[in-house]
Amino acid sequence: MRIEQLTYMEAVTRLGSLRRAAEELHISQPALSETVRNLERELGVVLLDRKRSGAKISEDGRALLPHIIGVLDAVDRLRRAADHQHHTTRMVRLGTVNAATVPLLVPAVREFREAQPGTQVEVVGTQQDDIHRALLEGSLDLGLVNYLAGDDRPPDLETTELLRCRAVVCLHPDSPLAAMDTVRVADLLTEPLIVMRSGYVMHRYVHRLLRGRPPSFSYSTDGAEMGKLMVAEGLGSTVLPAFSVLGDPLERQGALTCRPLADDDTEVLMVIQRRPSSSMPRAVRTLHDIFVTRAASHPDAVRGPAATGPASEASGPRG
Repeated sequence: MRIEQLTYMEAVTRLGSLRRAAEELHISQPALSETVRNLERELGVVLLDRKRSGAKISEDGRALLPHIIGVLDAVDRLRRAADHQHHTTRMVRLGTVNAATVPLLVPAVREFREAQPGTQVEVVGTQQDDIHRALLEGSLDLGLVNYLAGDDRPPDLETTELLRCRAVVCLHPDSPLAAMDTVRVADLLTEPLIVMRSGYVMHRYVHRLLRGRPPSFSYSTDGAEMGKLMVAEGLGSTVLPAFSVLGDPLERQGALTCRPLADDDTEVLMVIQRRPSSSMPRAVRTLHDIFVTRAASHPDAVRGPAATGPASEASGPRG
């Protein structure tokens, strides 16, 4: 049985004539008649009473008509759902705090592009709270954010840990601190410090690290990428997760370097978040899985259980 057979039968019944149905369907009347006869043979019932004056639906056909229309309606709903799925997944929207851009974000987006060339990826750089809000509102599909070890996670989002590392001091190669094996907080205070703006995890981390001690001079900026550029231009040093510095093109080119912190062993985590949904668009699920798979092969990959769902504990500070 084919859908077109049911479509033809519905048209004949609705229009009350093989001729009018053939005209509407843009096929010949003999072809239409033969299609309906094939359906009758397949079902084992006579659907049309054929007379010289024309063909009308038979009593058996009238009894089966609601089922025929039900199948056609279901097919129409399926097509509309598939069309909606196609249109809503032509764009995947990803929010990021601009950490691990080179080792994780860029390779993941490149792999996704190769796997689904017809789907665009919009990358939005912003802060954790903005990403969290946009995920819940539906204006973002996925979010890459940082936490400090021990931070609570938002209970209304599904969170999967990707990377875990310690913070490092990001330096210009000509900085006196670059000659040291490790950098103490007291050393960090001797030259200008580039600090992430309030609302970023690394702002909170550095504030806690300094314990109220002011650096010689400080800048405030948005995100790791701008911070690294300022370091490369010799404006000062900054403190970032190791996965945001190691392997960066500026680090590979020698425009900046990094040293471990001697005074603190707090771990910084990168996670991917999404709304809990059993009907996540395929493109979103694909990009999510690419991030998880790529992170697993990274030197700073999270080991052991790493996923939390909407049943996690109450949310704590995120900025």
